[in-house]
Amino acid sequence: MNARKLGLFLSSIVLMMLIVACGNDAGKAKEGAAENTGSEKQAEQKEYKDELNIALTAQPPTLDTALTVSAVALDTAGNIFEQLYTLNANYEPVPALAESVEISEDGLTYTFNLRQGVKFHNGKEMTSEDVVASMNRWLVTSSRAKVLLTNAKFEAVDPYTVKLTTEKPTSDVLILIASQAQFGSIMPKEIVESAPADGVKEYIGTGPYKFQEWKQDQYIHLVRNDDYHQLIDTEPSGFDGRKEAPAKDLYFHFVTDHSTRIAGVKTGQYDVADSIPIESYDELAADKNINLLSFPGGALTAFFNTSEGLLKDVKIRQAILAAFNNEEIMLASFAKPELYSLAPGYLNTNQVQWSTDAGAEYYNQSNPEKAKQLLQEAGYNGEEITLLTTKDYNEMYTATLVIQEQLRQIGMNVKVENFDFPTFLEAKNDRSKWDIFVASTGYQLTPPQLLAVNPDWAGLDNETVKQALIDIRGASTPEAAKQEWEKLQGFLYEYASSTVIGHYNGVIATTKKLEGFELFEAPVVWNAKVAK
Repeated sequence: MNARKLGLFLSSIVLMMLIVACGNDAGKAKEGAAENTGSEKQAEQKEYKDELNIALTAQPPTLDTALTVSAVALDTAGNIFEQLYTLNANYEPVPALAESVEISEDGLTYTFNLRQGVKFHNGKEMTSEDVVASMNRWLVTSSRAKVLLTNAKFEAVDPYTVKLTTEKPTSDVLILIASQAQFGSIMPKEIVESAPADGVKEYIGTGPYKFQEWKQDQYIHLVRNDDYHQLIDTEPSGFDGRKEAPAKDLYFHFVTDHSTRIAGVKTGQYDVADSIPIESYDELAADKNINLLSFPGGALTAFFNTSEGLLKDVKIRQAILAAFNNEEIMLASFAKPELYSLAPGYLNTNQVQWSTDAGAEYYNQSNPEKAKQLLQEAGYNGEEITLLTTKDYNEMYTATLVIQEQLRQIGMNVKVENFDFPTFLEAKNDRSKWDIFVASTGYQLTPPQLLAVNPDWAGLDNETVKQALIDIRGASTPEAAKQEWEKLQGFLYEYASSTVIGHYNGVIATTKKLEGFELFEAPVVWNAKVAK
């Protein structure tokens, strides 16, 4: 595939994505244009606080972005670190620390021209040696990069140019580099080379905020980078555009108790609170001092242990799928039907390039008699299975309890193991400790980025899946790629390695005094400030 065809295919994928927006930026712009001179003068006189306080539902397991899919980790680290490419509000990959890219005719080589004069938080200028060290580490530590960019390599061409060589021409290289999940943070070479196996501990990036302190079980404190080199002086757009850092201090508080988080945003202790539990929705909606923002959050997904234990038997996994009543699970987890929907697709149902109902015959069957018959055929004899969960995410915990009861109803012996979120992620990686876990999985831009097909996430190691990913990425047209994805999604349901339970809207609460805040794939706070 030559560079022109590759570029056209990439553009087609991005342009065909109809992602539901959480706010109407155009409307806000019109409102701003309509303000009279008196309002502008009043705005000039307004005073703002020096700090911004954000309440997170869990403590991040790390701030080493290449190692984690944790939203709280990536949302926080995105203020410290920057990428070669990033996503704008239209989900297009656009230059960030890179200034531009040239793609070879054979689609195997990407030459990135770097921005000059960019300084790390320690005062050192960023050059190609830092980018090469950072991105080569990303290629071998990010589970997505390991699978999707196998044997790829970054090399320095000169101090401000780097070259990426890939094994095969594929349509999604820039999307992978620009995506937030497990993004490749550009750090000083010496930090990268001294990083221990469990992740970087010295958080030095190029972003608008610098790491100051991590007080375990309490907060992460970031301070404004007064020497920030503005990459793009354009209107903010997704993760792209101007980054002003008006607040001197950012505090990310770990508030795992939902009632404490709600009380804090109501009293003004917190300016932003994430993961608002649905039972608090009406209470906060009635508060005149609070804004509630709803956005397409992702898919609540159940993952099955296909590599170890009782669920290694596909017939038992199929029995569990037959037992699931997804409506019951989603209603218990999200309470308000307007905040969730049922559909078997793993990606955003409004994303026309990839939306499909393949595998629907295995989805939301709610058929306990069929489930019992399959268990009998599998020779199930009351062996115990373990559901892994965390109370730090209310919807994950509630869904797990409902699933436990549904499986008990078909005669299965089920126990629930609950941990705090970082421990949950550790336990998930030990496949001898669990049989099923439920996770709130944010939407991805392409099927190969899904956790459901990532062998490092839940242990799915299947040749059919691996070949299907190659076929999707190597397809000559968007239509051909979608056909390959439809076949793969159907296989995932038949193989019963995982299942979407339902699609949910996330809810975030902010004070009405908050300005410059944007909700994209994550809360974007680097332009946010709070009026006194």
